[in-house]
Amino acid sequence: MIYPIMMSTEKPINSTKARPRLSEAQKLVEKEKNLTVVTEFFLVGFQGSQGVRFSLFCFLLVIYCGTIYGNLLIIIIVSISKNLHTPMYFFISQLSISDILLTSDVVPKMLHILLYNGGTITFIGCMAQFYFFCVSETFECFLLTVMSYDRYVAICNPLRYLSIMTSFCSMKLAATCWLLGFLISLMDTYTSSLLTFCGQNIIDHFYCDLVPMLEIACSDTFNFQLQNFLISIPILIIPTIIIIVCYVQIISTILNIPSNISRQKAFSTCSSHIIVVSIFYCSLFIVYVLPTKGQSSTISKSLSLLYTVFTPLMNPMIYSLRNKDIRKAIEKTIYSYSHVAVLSF
Repeated sequence: MIYPIMMSTEKPINSTKARPRLSEAQKLVEKEKNLTVVTEFFLVGFQGSQGVRFSLFCFLLVIYCGTIYGNLLIIIIVSISKNLHTPMYFFISQLSISDILLTSDVVPKMLHILLYNGGTITFIGCMAQFYFFCVSETFECFLLTVMSYDRYVAICNPLRYLSIMTSFCSMKLAATCWLLGFLISLMDTYTSSLLTFCGQNIIDHFYCDLVPMLEIACSDTFNFQLQNFLISIPILIIPTIIIIVCYVQIISTILNIPSNISRQKAFSTCSSHIIVVSIFYCSLFIVYVLPTKGQSSTISKSLSLLYTVFTPLMNPMIYSLRNKDIRKAIEKTIYSYSHVAVLSF
């Protein structure tokens, strides 16, 4: 009779130990089942009546076509005009490439969203759009810094300009800017893809941007925000300081020039760049650095339009309208091609 009693006392002990473990495992399984993994996002875009959305569609389509045409014109003119084979115009052509990349990454999807009052984008497509957006913005931050240094050397050390800013040095600086843009954006996009999105998949924006994606993430975003703050130091803070230091030196040098004509000529060579830098960095600081609490989504999206749609259109206009060399090269190219066309006809 002892053997059965021992067996009966062992079974309840094992079963009572196993029950809590099974219940905890079941709770974890049920919790995981309740979390719906997001495989696509819905971009809200700009909401409104069909007439308003169609008018905005036509307006942005014209801007997009003008942006592509203007930046391609700058690239072609700088490539074929021997007078423009200088570091400054080489950097301007690189800026046009970046503007084409940025507007082509954002605007086509935005036009589709306007037509259909919203649109879906896959998780991979969202990350890809965010990656190329980061590449363009990061590259432009570094390139504008390099262009400020180029103007600093040209005005403050004109006798050493040709020996410092050689063609090889210009290409090396541009390649470094592109490389940093691709690498930093890859790291930023990879960490963004590790965020957990569950349940809500509606992004109240017209493209996959960082801030609206963080708003719908269901995982802890503190470490991610800290990492992005640290990344913003070499991308935004340090370039801004370098640009300010360069232009303080440039302005002080220009003011010490005795001749008014020489002073105006020196200032005209960097005035276009000052305008482009001011528009670009002011819009970035307003959207990403200043606090956005209490700011409506419409205001946030309108500010985003400034540097994703309007700035790529304004850059070639600023450089072409305010630069005599580019205007002359455009007029000469148009005249030569029209003359050839008339002779062939």
